[in-house]
Amino acid sequence: MSETIKVCALSELPEVGAKGVAYAGQERLFVVRREGCVYAYHDACPHYGDTTLPWRQDAYLDPSGEHIMCAAHGALFEISTGRCVSGPCEGQYLTSMPVYINDADEVVVTLNGTDSQIRSDSSS
Repeated sequence: MSETIKVCALSELPEVGAKGVAYAGQERLFVVRREGCVYAYHDACPHYGDTTLPWRQDAYLDPSGEHIMCAAHGALFEISTGRCVSGPCEGQYLTSMPVYINDADEVVVTLNGTDSQIRSDSSS
């Protein structure tokens, strides 16, 4: 059986924004909302596996809001795929996690699932 974690209410996640949470001790994940979709990733840069991405809480996006950014290495990742498009890990990917919006309009991430589909939010 897959374990899930409720990250936040969909209304708490800005249309172009991100939110990170800790789970299972020191493990971290984050969700990003953009253009009616929510994406979830393990919070670790593929350039150096235990480096978390933000420079401050929930600061996962670059100043333009166009890419996920690793503050430690300057790497930029596509929001929709997690693929690094610039930086020391170019061509590598963030680890995606299955995410969905439940009936209570909460963003829920499956921690140990194998389905990597990205779920659209229902408000678009």
